[in-house]
Amino acid sequence: MSFLPYSPVQRRGMKHITKLFIGTALWVAVGCTNINSTHGPSVTELRPGERGFVAGLGIESQDLVTISEKMARGILGAEPIANAEGKPVIVLEPINNDTRFPIDKDIFLMLIRDKLLEHAANKITFVAREHMDKLEKERDLKLSGQVTGGEKITGNKFKGADFILTGTFKGISGRGNAGASDYVLYSFQLIDPDTSEIVWGGNHQIKKQGKDDVTYR
Repeated sequence: MSFLPYSPVQRRGMKHITKLFIGTALWVAVGCTNINSTHGPSVTELRPGERGFVAGLGIESQDLVTISEKMARGILGAEPIANAEGKPVIVLEPINNDTRFPIDKDIFLMLIRDKLLEHAANKITFVAREHMDKLEKERDLKLSGQVTGGEKITGNKFKGADFILTGTFKGISGRGNAGASDYVLYSFQLIDPDTSEIVWGGNHQIKKQGKDDVTYR
């Protein structure tokens, strides 16, 4: 066996192989560091429907996306909406959150409304009842002549609701030495305000278990 030193050509070849090996190793290391790795970038932008490595038992963005899309499809297919003459007017009313998790409840209804307006604006009308104070102020300014447009107002033009969209969240929690589990029922109703009849109802159920080490705000 020969132990002669490498020739210049051989040394250049070995350097090339070494660089190639190091580059490949770095590429593999970067490829293995993904959004679900705690060793990844300090901040990573995710799609709202994605679950990252920071996850808990409560209501999260992927739940919002799934539930709002499901409820929007359900409302659009409901008989009073699908077979309505004209465009029924829907008013949003606050959700009752009876779970242990704090959440901005309006975000569910806002997402459902926005999805319906995006895909079915020719079939449904939503009114901005939550901005009633601002709307009344603007109307009064017009009627008093302080701003233009008062001549167009003849009587009360604010639309009443054909249906009210609201909901209730209920939860069941369990605790043990190994961790915790939470079941949440997301229930939505479309109500006829003239008769109090629930003309449509839809729900989504989610159960999670884990160590429950995430704080929700």
